[in-house]
Amino acid sequence: MFNFDDANRKSKEAVDSMLKSYSDTAKGFQAIASEAAEYSKKSFQDAVTHFETLSGLKSFEAAFELQTNYAKSSYEAFVSEATKLGEMYADLAKNAYKPYEAPMAAAAAKVSKATPVAPAAA
Repeated sequence: MFNFDDANRKSKEAVDSMLKSYSDTAKGFQAIASEAAEYSKKSFQDAVTHFETLSGLKSFEAAFELQTNYAKSSYEAFVSEATKLGEMYADLAKNAYKPYEAPMAAAAAKVSKATPVAPAAA
């Protein structure tokens, strides 16, 4: 027979889990946006400083060397930031899936037990 108390408890657990998941996801996106904004700000400040320094140089060789070093450091900073943001997105996805992991595993186990296995054709 249907038990309303159990259904009510399970429904409350599901809603609580969903709200916690949404809250964690929102915090994760906020952290990613903050990190991206900080990187953009730092990158812009570095570019302004670089062009100020570049405009004061007298020789082509010094300008070429400065430009080469700036390009290399900018590329390394970009790769580092992209890696960091990628890890943040991966952590966000793992944390968003975590509340659903156990129920999905339980459902998959029930389905695999309920589904009869057909004998292999010889």
